[in-house]
Amino acid sequence: MPEPVSKRPDAKETLRLILARLDDMKAEDTATIDLTGKTSIADAMVVTSGRSNRHVTSIADSAIEGLSKAGVKGIRVEGKRNGDWVLIDAGDVIVHVFRPEVRAFYDLEKMWAGVGARKQKPI
Repeated sequence: MPEPVSKRPDAKETLRLILARLDDMKAEDTATIDLTGKTSIADAMVVTSGRSNRHVTSIADSAIEGLSKAGVKGIRVEGKRNGDWVLIDAGDVIVHVFRPEVRAFYDLEKMWAGVGARKQKPI
């Protein structure tokens, strides 16, 4: 009997999983940017905020845990130690979790506005 094939979630399922985790952790002002066909770095980018360094780190930890449980391999994470801005590269989806002041300073939504940023509706 052959071993079962481990299946990595596709981009839509990865995005759905991330958004559910962000919602569970009370992330604020979540925006999703559709990158499909516009860049090769990912299919979607999520930008969200936490109220404090600890909240930012907790949001990121929850998203990473959910991705790992779903079978997403090779997740890369930057910025967890400081907690001002955590970047999670899940392959098909990139997640930025910011403290509000840091998010306002970098203003990624404005930079990607021509690509199709939109506020995320509650799940």
